[in-house]
Amino acid sequence: MNMGTRIIADMYRDSVALMKISSAITLLEGVSQASCIMATPANLDLLREAGLITDDPGARPNEVLIAVEAETDSALIAALDAAEATLRADPVVVESGGVASEPLRSIEMALDANVAANFTLIATPGPFAAAEAFKSVQLGLNVMMFSDNVSIEDEVALKAQADQAGLMVMGPDCGTAIIDGAPLGFANVVRRGTIGIVAASGTGLQQVSCLIDAAGSGVSQAIGTGGRDLDSRIGGITTKRAITTLGADPDTGVIVLISKPPAPNVAASVLEHAVATGKPVVACLLGHVPDGPGLPGVSYARTLEEAAHMAVTAAGGTMAATPGGLIDGPLPGLDADRRYLRALYSGGTFCYEALTMLGETLDGVHSNTSSASTQTLNDPWTSAANTVLDLGDDLFTRGRPHPMIDHRLRNERIIAEGQDPSTGVILFDVVLGHGSHEDPMAAMAPALSDIPAHDAGGPVLLGFVCGTEGDPQGLARQRAAMTDLGVLLAENNAQAVRTAAAILGDAQ
Repeated sequence: MNMGTRIIADMYRDSVALMKISSAITLLEGVSQASCIMATPANLDLLREAGLITDDPGARPNEVLIAVEAETDSALIAALDAAEATLRADPVVVESGGVASEPLRSIEMALDANVAANFTLIATPGPFAAAEAFKSVQLGLNVMMFSDNVSIEDEVALKAQADQAGLMVMGPDCGTAIIDGAPLGFANVVRRGTIGIVAASGTGLQQVSCLIDAAGSGVSQAIGTGGRDLDSRIGGITTKRAITTLGADPDTGVIVLISKPPAPNVAASVLEHAVATGKPVVACLLGHVPDGPGLPGVSYARTLEEAAHMAVTAAGGTMAATPGGLIDGPLPGLDADRRYLRALYSGGTFCYEALTMLGETLDGVHSNTSSASTQTLNDPWTSAANTVLDLGDDLFTRGRPHPMIDHRLRNERIIAEGQDPSTGVILFDVVLGHGSHEDPMAAMAPALSDIPAHDAGGPVLLGFVCGTEGDPQGLARQRAAMTDLGVLLAENNAQAVRTAAAILGDAQ
């Protein structure tokens, strides 16, 4: 293999743009791995762990570093040239009423171009994100921080300062939001409606908003908070500010709260804050359901599917199916040796939801995600018995784009699990929307086609699509492609997990 790097001086591109370029370059003929990063120390460490660099490349944090591993020198040079050409292409900057003649290189320049702006989206490397966020708050702007690697101390200080100013900081590590109908980050195109969502969970927000859309209802606002907001150190500052905002919003009739397990004292405080709005509240705090009746005015959901159903019902709508069922039709059987589940998720919340459900039905569930009923995998690259993986975890994405953008890592794992004679069910998610791969089922088709057919003794393929017809990938087209490849199609993650457990029930 041939490895090489190239430095593009005095250039900044956000992490989403760099992930997409990395994914595109990796698909070039003869390229094994490729990554485009801002050359911060943390990002350079990730490239070292991925084996894309060994020595110090001499790049500075304000420079883009392109790193490529290829089969030949010519493929290496072609990949480096293609990445540089894409990076140097002049960005199109759209202003209200026209196209800017030059890129906007600071928050102040952007405010000069649009004095009515009240919102900043930050996707700089973590060490610089907090400074830009503090600057935004001082300028009177609400903030969405896509960036991660921001210290907990900076997050506390930033959110407290914003809250005192009547502003909101979404994030850090906030990848999904829908504000006034505009999808931001990894978000879906959903109907406008009367259901407001506050979520410390990106794919949780996506699943619930998509199921609401499928039921014919809609979303007023969907506000991401960042995954740590319900930590005891943060205290739910952004969640409470978002609840206050939705409580005062005449277009919001129902409030939905979504999170992985929160700190118990923070959960209690947040729920009391939500009840005080006087609006119906649906709480899906995975792994956190009260033993008794809970607070009046709050409906407690155990799954994202159930949360969407409760929200639609509270808003006066109906859903086609009651939560709790399996896929339609008879369930397939399994050969005697095919006993285990291999669930390969791109969405971290889907992984955690599966773990909370499977702890009640399957024994010996292993994962790279910690939960009360889970055993930690000794080696996340090798499955053991029933295995449920979050492939979007940092362990798997070091030096690589997220699996919602680049399906190669999951494809490799699908093929490996399909070759394991003990694999009974391979379960996976496909997440649509802005930011995700433009045609995920086309990207996954070669790997899925490589799996021995179920009627020839192979494992059961089981999946679901999180998306809407408004998404650029097309929900119906992706679902049809899934069934054409012999995949059993579930409506959502909870239904897929129940179905997998039912198929495997007799085998275990």
